[in-house]
Amino acid sequence: MTPAIEWLDGVRPQDITAIDAMLDRVSAADGVSSLSEHTYLHLLAGGSGEDRHGVVREDGRIVGYAFVSAGEEPVAEFLVDPAARGRGLGSRMLAEILEAGGSRVRIWAHGQLPAAESIATHAGMRPVRRLCRYTRSLTDIPQVRMPEGVSVRRFEPDDAPAWLALNAEAFVDLPDQGSWAAADLSERLAQSWFDPEGFLLAFDEHGLVGFHWTKVHGGAAHAHERTGEVYVLAVARRARGTGLGSALTMQGLHYLRGLGLRTVMLYVDLRNAGAVAMYERLGFACADCDVQFALPARQAEQTD
Repeated sequence: MTPAIEWLDGVRPQDITAIDAMLDRVSAADGVSSLSEHTYLHLLAGGSGEDRHGVVREDGRIVGYAFVSAGEEPVAEFLVDPAARGRGLGSRMLAEILEAGGSRVRIWAHGQLPAAESIATHAGMRPVRRLCRYTRSLTDIPQVRMPEGVSVRRFEPDDAPAWLALNAEAFVDLPDQGSWAAADLSERLAQSWFDPEGFLLAFDEHGLVGFHWTKVHGGAAHAHERTGEVYVLAVARRARGTGLGSALTMQGLHYLRGLGLRTVMLYVDLRNAGAVAMYERLGFACADCDVQFALPARQAEQTD
């Protein structure tokens, strides 16, 4: 019989270590991480807050991990150890996640892997959102002039309140980004990858008007070469249509190229047509997508 998910009050350090090692095995097998940054950071923090963390054990060894966020429309992610696949564990975990999170829970399937999407569709779920990874070479980057009256400098700790306000404004339709609080920002500023020189803030006469936060992945401790990322980029409503988004993007790409990087990536929600058009105009091309699944609205209502 397939073992059930053991929902945890808190994730013990030894379990975090085991899940982290399993995540490495999953990433090596699938070519993509099964957890978003948000989930991974909450896992490393030991499962603090109202989010739910669960594990599946076989013979005392963790072979599955599940995460379900708090809220009326929870978001979930889960992974199965490659050595434990092919026995229905993924389908069983999804059924338990739907039971724990309710019919409005949404599931991320990272990297458009056929097996993950098959598990979701067989449970009656349908795609509702696509978060796609775009890539670009860091050669041949044009210079794009900043709009008149706009200056750019690095992030300073005192900028946090203004940054959080603009982040909330810019991503009001994307709550997984726009709902960041001070603790979420501080958690990322404390990560080993954080580089204040690559966190660019743009100001006009009214204050903060845009930002481009860059990130570097990979290196000696990873299986792939160092790659840059347009981590978060946003422009205030008052400056949209001025070319500030393109200028900030290119300034960040010049910074990343100055670090010796050869490629850059970013994630963009396909519903954000304006951002997709800008990035494609700047030479980015879609590489793959993460797909979010949900039960059809009528089915969700009937099962509540």
